[in-house]
Amino acid sequence: MRSHYLFTSESVSEGHPDKVSDQISDSIVDLFLAKDPEARVACETLTTTQKVVLAGEIRCKGVYEDGEWADGALAEIEDTVRNTVRDIGYEQDGFHWKTLDFENKLHGQSAHIAQGVDASGNKDEGAGDQGIMFGFACDETPDLMPATLDYSHKILERLAADRHSGAAPFLEPDAKSQVTLRYRDGKPVACTTIVVSTQHAPGYDEGDKEAELKAYVRQAVAAVLPAELLSDETIWYINPTGSFEIGGPDGDAGLTGRKIIVDTYGGAAPHGGGAFSGKDPTKVDRSAAYIARYLAKNIVAAGLAKRCTIQLAYAIGVSRPLSIYVDTHETGVVGDEQLEAAIASIKKLGGLTPRGIRTHLGLNKPIYRKTAAYGHFGRKAEGDYFPWERTDLVEDLKAALV
Repeated sequence: MRSHYLFTSESVSEGHPDKVSDQISDSIVDLFLAKDPEARVACETLTTTQKVVLAGEIRCKGVYEDGEWADGALAEIEDTVRNTVRDIGYEQDGFHWKTLDFENKLHGQSAHIAQGVDASGNKDEGAGDQGIMFGFACDETPDLMPATLDYSHKILERLAADRHSGAAPFLEPDAKSQVTLRYRDGKPVACTTIVVSTQHAPGYDEGDKEAELKAYVRQAVAAVLPAELLSDETIWYINPTGSFEIGGPDGDAGLTGRKIIVDTYGGAAPHGGGAFSGKDPTKVDRSAAYIARYLAKNIVAAGLAKRCTIQLAYAIGVSRPLSIYVDTHETGVVGDEQLEAAIASIKKLGGLTPRGIRTHLGLNKPIYRKTAAYGHFGRKAEGDYFPWERTDLVEDLKAALV
């Protein structure tokens, strides 16, 4: 591992067109799981100028059965979409929650997929697809996340909070951030570059109003980053194109699942390639990535490593993982193979089967809309939300290593 380097991560706001799509897709997941905890959902969303299109497959008791929609179901889906766009804050000529054109192309789940995934007879429930999933944690921040991504998310969360509260009325929903940190001995010691591009009200691209916006952004960033990382040598790029009035789906089309690095570890760890939003937790793209983060975070929280990457692999229709791989990047206090064995031995994890994961983390609940902006990881575990961020496996891991 290099000890001296520059590293960069980016984030995008809830109003970014791809994140609008992610939030709509996860709002649909929540809608169906609230009605049927065993619902099957694979919902993709396209957003563009004054238009939202849903496509995908579902199976949900009381909503869509035997090829028929229940009374009122289609209207409830449309209301969910419009309410999500409204909550984000889009009331613009090019994208308005009340007047946008909506199309629903959702239909029933493939029977051939269902027969491989559903439990039957002596067959345990299988994984919803093949693939590899990664989890990661490190001790760079209290959230046990890469610092570059953690700060990038928190900058945009601050802007969004001020926009919603009215403290920064000149901000509009679409925004992006990027943070570059200098690392020495593997630890962040200085912020070399900050990039923030935020959609704004008319007129905030020149004169005193432009100066006001840039001063606000600097102050918002300073409230998030540790003071010791910022200096007179930090380079700032705030709305470097000059004007950013047209944004969101009016400025660029959005699709579900196009921000997988923003959603995970900001490039600091591998990614298996599968997106999360729009998928119910039988899809291991989502649930196995969550349990992998949970395991990696608990290993670091237990003091067993300063940095940990975990890979899990699955085959469609097969319940147990094909492999478990742990890499503590030469920071572990025990061997990586010992950690692999410890994970496999903890019974409460249910063998890391799809059902075992969902049962341990409590994933069959409408908890996903909140995950669809500002990252799925490094968030606060509270109530039913973000259970994969709990550190309640620490003692089990230590016991399994005795």
